Amino acid sequence: MTPTRADRLALGAILLLALALRLPVMTGPLWFDEIVTVQTHLKSGWGEMLSSYSMNHHYLHNLAAKLSMSLFGEAPWAIRLPALIFGLLGIWAMWRLALDLGGRLPALGTALLMALFYHHIWFSTNARGYTGLALFSTLGVFYFLRGLRSGRRADWLWFAACLAATIFTHLTGAFLYVTLGLLWLTLIAAHARTGTLERATVTGPFLGFLLGGLVTLSLYAPVVPSLLAEVSGVAKTSAGDPMQEYQNPLWTIYEGLRTGLGHAGPVPLLVGALAATLVLCGALALRRRAPLFAPIAVGHILLTIVLLLAVGMRIWPRFFFTDIPFLLFLLVMGVGLVCGRIATLLPARLGAPLFPLAILVMAAILAPLAARNYSAPKQDLAGAYGAVELARVPGERVFAISYSGEIFTGYFGADWGTIWTEEDYRTAATEPGPLTVVVTFPARNLREYPAIAADLEAGRLTERAALSGTLGDGHVLILHRD
Repeated sequence: MTPTRADRLALGAILLLALALRLPVMTGPLWFDEIVTVQTHLKSGWGEMLSSYSMNHHYLHNLAAKLSMSLFGEAPWAIRLPALIFGLLGIWAMWRLALDLGGRLPALGTALLMALFYHHIWFSTNARGYTGLALFSTLGVFYFLRGLRSGRRADWLWFAACLAATIFTHLTGAFLYVTLGLLWLTLIAAHARTGTLERATVTGPFLGFLLGGLVTLSLYAPVVPSLLAEVSGVAKTSAGDPMQEYQNPLWTIYEGLRTGLGHAGPVPLLVGALAATLVLCGALALRRRAPLFAPIAVGHILLTIVLLLAVGMRIWPRFFFTDIPFLLFLLVMGVGLVCGRIATLLPARLGAPLFPLAILVMAAILAPLAARNYSAPKQDLAGAYGAVELARVPGERVFAISYSGEIFTGYFGADWGTIWTEEDYRTAATEPGPLTVVVTFPARNLREYPAIAADLEAGRLTERAALSGTLGDGHVLILHRD
């Protein structure tokens, strides 16, 4: 469907709203993963950034972030600028895809919900590659579906570019294209069985997958040995993780809902059940206009879970960020289907505005949830460093837990020690004098270091401060002993 001038103006207004909602978060202090990105990649040379593989290295995004940092300096907003741009472009890309598949109102409704969605604001202001991953994934689906309809070579060349950009942003981006490849092969088999297989259905996608795959392989060629070593070591690392729930898909679903809603208990489960029902309705609404879309969205989620379980990797909610635009579109289409059915029971003047009003109601629900992005930094490591140094007395020893010690010493220049093991803590605790222990990710680290948790419970350590963070398990505890 060709967008009209009114469509573009409405989308422009939504994008301005999205920008306004994201700008206040851009200047907040960097959190753990962002600082690691700066220290290990953005401050490296251009060639050095591409010399070895790391799961923490979102290659295409980090190249853009390094360019931004070289132009504008090391302010948090400059480091996060590429994620913001990719996030805004991702709203545009999903609007364009939804316009083709669902029409004008569902497209604008989806874009509006993305602009207001808590997680989309959070990741658009996070100096990591997830918004880029979502952008290129959405465009990949757009050109895949368009190429199947049109048979044009240009669409498949764009598809190849999206494939390479997605996977070069992060290796898990390949899961979407495996899903698309499996659907393409299924489509070929179905058409061959009915005698309706056309040449373009074979040659166009084959060209796209081949070229995209070759470009991706050439981009990753310098890091293949370290890539294989990293992937092969994932299962061992995950097996020793004290947070074994991270490998449970049910935990992943619940955690995504909990962080989005800001509530624990049964509320996320009820909301999830309602959303799943509406998503199913959306799939029914698209079964004739776009029969492949729902299988793509659901298939990608299922395949991602299966592959992550197969390699023994943690199933983080962020691995499904790329699915949020697809699910929101299905949700909007499901609401449209329900509103359409209800409208048939009402007079025309009451039934006609039902769907637009429902979209506005959904937006009104999301808006206060989005406000939690402004309640605290993602993770206040800068605040923790400042608070400790301000209260520190002569002779006071300060320790940070595990890898966060490298953050405080390397990024903030602190003269703190690092507790790597339980024995390290016991040694530090046996020495007399004032002692401060800074605990990041307390749900994990108090489980991994039970001696610290025991001393806190027994009163041998007191909680001097607890700095809130919007990141899951993003609080920072400052524990002290006189």
